[in-house]
Amino acid sequence: MTITQLRGRSMLGLKDLDKEEIETILERAAYWENHPTKVHTMMQGKFAANMFFENSTRTRFSFEVAEKRLGAEVINFSAAASSVQKGESIYDTVRTLESMGIDVGIIRLKPNGVLAELSEKINVPLINAGDGNNEHPTQALLDLYTMRKHFGNSLHGLNVSIIGDILHSRVARSNLYALRKLGAKVSFCAPDNMKASELDAPYVSIDEATQADVVMMLRVQLERHESGMLSSAESYREQFGLTTERAARLKSHAIIMHPAPVNRNVEIDDELVEHPQSRIFPQMENGVPVRMAVVERALS
Repeated sequence: MTITQLRGRSMLGLKDLDKEEIETILERAAYWENHPTKVHTMMQGKFAANMFFENSTRTRFSFEVAEKRLGAEVINFSAAASSVQKGESIYDTVRTLESMGIDVGIIRLKPNGVLAELSEKINVPLINAGDGNNEHPTQALLDLYTMRKHFGNSLHGLNVSIIGDILHSRVARSNLYALRKLGAKVSFCAPDNMKASELDAPYVSIDEATQADVVMMLRVQLERHESGMLSSAESYREQFGLTTERAARLKSHAIIMHPAPVNRNVEIDDELVEHPQSRIFPQMENGVPVRMAVVERALS
């Protein structure tokens, strides 16, 4: 396989993917969601390795279900119980699994830039399951898929507000890149010390942000409280949380989204997680067909 073919089948981010390719993946996800058979044989004999150098429960399980539904053999690798803890490099670990004959690698890691370097050296397609604060493409794709199911296939002109720690959010970045390509309008809302100046999107107040068609709350890293970035969970909720009072002023057609896991009563009040306008659990459900489409693209 040539480097060009390999890159075309990998999914490193949405920044460099064009509108047509994004829409093709979303349409394929709809095919898988509506397919009457739960487990398929199309990827029988293929090996998928989930390589998580950073903890994740939902994303890893979602990929694993997607791979098994496609009929692939699945290898799960967790850095917490591996030789990476003893100093083996990420490259050596991925290279080892490649040499054992995997057909696709799904990777989640903390350091920025490492995934792009790996893609230049590893000869199997790689799928980004979250790298540093760079991108989280399959999360943004399932977010787009969720929006399309509610608003229809065209997201042109849709107003989407993303609220929270934009500075450290790979979810905000991938969503911004993809939504813009589909013609949606994106605005951010964040505390001053959590704004990302390099991202070209307007910042609005919390009252303005909650008047969007899509109100997307980001998870607050409560550990940032220790470093002084977050004064307290209570004051964050008061200033930037989706409280029941703010939710009462949402537009009737608006939807509430969150990449999960949710800090209840911090970025969003407990009773709003399963509010009629919330799509938080449907987002997780939509992750499986979307990841089936992405894994299929890598293996086909």
